[in-house]
Amino acid sequence: MRQDPLQLSELLEPAVRSLGYELVGVEFRSGGEGGGLLRVYIDSEQGITADDCQTVSYQVSGVLDVEDPIPGHYTLEVSSPGYDRLLFTQQDYERFAGSLVKVRLGFPLDGRRRFKGRLQGLEGGNVVIEQDGAPVSLPLDQIEQARLVPEY
Repeated sequence: MRQDPLQLSELLEPAVRSLGYELVGVEFRSGGEGGGLLRVYIDSEQGITADDCQTVSYQVSGVLDVEDPIPGHYTLEVSSPGYDRLLFTQQDYERFAGSLVKVRLGFPLDGRRRFKGRLQGLEGGNVVIEQDGAPVSLPLDQIEQARLVPEY
């Protein structure tokens, strides 16, 4: 069973925020009979430490135990978003405009599922990136995964 990350985010966000952290996003990957993996990404202006992850993990575990939104066995992982952070929300696409991104679509667009370019922002329900000097418009609702590409 595939869990809706948006519903999980809505469930967990108040608990994470109450501890003073930002809930960046949630991913759930089912693992068949062996259970699944629930990843919760958090951030703060001061950055994230292992102690921060442990604190949030304890709080989130309590919410998950009470609400029980995921049937069966799964592993909870709490971490910082990292330099190659995933983009989850429309606000992420606006916030990180100008950054280099990799985008993977759920279905091919013009024969391609993978794109890499400079994020321009949102335009009419589409994520716009500049790739090879030209704008490419990618339907937001077809994005399977988007992440920042670190530039050093």
